[in-house]
Amino acid sequence: MSEQTPGKKRKQKVRLELTRRDFLTLAATAAGSAVAAQALTTGPLSPFSSLKQSQLAGEDIGGHAAARHQWGMVINLDTCIGCEYCQRACSATNDVAPEAPWNIVQEAESAAGRRYFFSRPCLHCQHAPCVEVCPVQATYVREDGVVIMDDDRCIGCRYCMVACPYDARRFNWGERQDVNEFVPTWGIAEVERRPRGVVEKCTFCVHRIDSGLANGLVPGVDPEATPACVNICPVDARVFGDLKDPESRVAKLIEDSATFRLREELGTRPSVYYIPPKEGV
Repeated sequence: MSEQTPGKKRKQKVRLELTRRDFLTLAATAAGSAVAAQALTTGPLSPFSSLKQSQLAGEDIGGHAAARHQWGMVINLDTCIGCEYCQRACSATNDVAPEAPWNIVQEAESAAGRRYFFSRPCLHCQHAPCVEVCPVQATYVREDGVVIMDDDRCIGCRYCMVACPYDARRFNWGERQDVNEFVPTWGIAEVERRPRGVVEKCTFCVHRIDSGLANGLVPGVDPEATPACVNICPVDARVFGDLKDPESRVAKLIEDSATFRLREELGTRPSVYYIPPKEGV
């Protein structure tokens, strides 16, 4: 179920043909509805259909094949206890509004009736629909696989929110004046609040990654260089590290465990892998 080396296999090339009139007709018919969101993000008439066509051809869209690192995460759904510590630590460290958390934790039930907890940060897709639809290149995939926002470029159109298949983005509707309820109990704010009118999202605590590497630390090993949600987890349900390093803990977990990624059929290549909950009550 796991994918060891993204982009390693070449697939048969598929051409997706459409006319401008076809696209405008679909958009006009479905505008403002859930159908529009689905069609504009996953269908053959998607504005990023060229992205999908290139993926099917086995091309490396991001051009990051030679990058030294690719940061990723494994979340063990069999271990997670739903404590929401990850959500709280993230909201404190990144100064996130409490009503719009970047990390979500939800109760779920397996096919066999077992109760478990599902948690999700941004999945940091290597073929990210949010990046493809942004008209001003305010969001992009770094060479190390982290998908981030440039607040100075964002115009608040929210196309990226519609395109994201995982509901991982939040819009900052107003100028925040609140006192962060998670500080200092769950951490200290390490980044500035985003301005009004921009989209924000989980960054894998990229400020820690960059600072850690600059100081000789190893993300996923040294806490100072590791995302807050990973450090805080009391049951070690989240593991972070370099997917390109076969000796990293995260890479070994993917190698040795049955894993899956959300909505892999879309070709987004998420950098977050899940270990499913065991069957049984």
